Amino acid sequence: MNLRDKPLLRDRLAAEYVLGTLKGQARRRFEGYLHGDAVLRRLVADWQDRLVPMAELAPPRQPPRRVWRGIARRLNLEEARPGWQFWRSESLNFWRALGGVSTLAALLLVAVLAGGVFERPQPDFLATLADDKAQPALLLSADSGRGRMTVTFVGEMSLAADRSLQLWAVPRQGSPRSLGILAAQGTTTLDLTGAALGADIAMLAVSLEPRGGSPDPNGPSGPILYKGNWMRVL
Repeated sequence: MNLRDKPLLRDRLAAEYVLGTLKGQARRRFEGYLHGDAVLRRLVADWQDRLVPMAELAPPRQPPRRVWRGIARRLNLEEARPGWQFWRSESLNFWRALGGVSTLAALLLVAVLAGGVFERPQPDFLATLADDKAQPALLLSADSGRGRMTVTFVGEMSLAADRSLQLWAVPRQGSPRSLGILAAQGTTTLDLTGAALGADIAMLAVSLEPRGGSPDPNGPSGPILYKGNWMRVL
């Protein structure tokens, strides 16, 4: 269809596009026209200038739950979860990449341990925590015999004086368990308790928190910076 010679139709479609009543294939087709028609884009902008301020004057309305359920069903979205349960819907590509990186890092650490660099007994659990690009940031080792866990930064991190890094064990059910506050560089030694290990642990995570740790008793209050999981080596 040629819209250039149909000014009334162009105007009506632009208005419906801004209102959101232009749907489906018709909306996608109109968006295709927008790419190559600067005049049509200006027409849409004019309608936005006229209609958007009207929405600001309208009182807020909470849509019924069935509306949100319908949207989630059509978009194949999972039900919203608490922020700390990000691991349930995390990108599969991230976990595949992290799996390879974690295995390599763990094997390297095992080789170091076998060479006698660390005092025995050797740790029986290792973990590599990575950022959202699957770049390793921390190495964890857990010695259940001595009840000790060490967390070592691979590199250095700049941390504001009013912030802390907090380590969490995230179970498959229930709230995350705090394992302690980490130093921004070097190695941190923490007590190893039953909260850190177990078959119910879905992952380990490090969050950025106010100095001293999360004020939320139910889990992290700040963003998750690093994540990973244990691998048994003995």
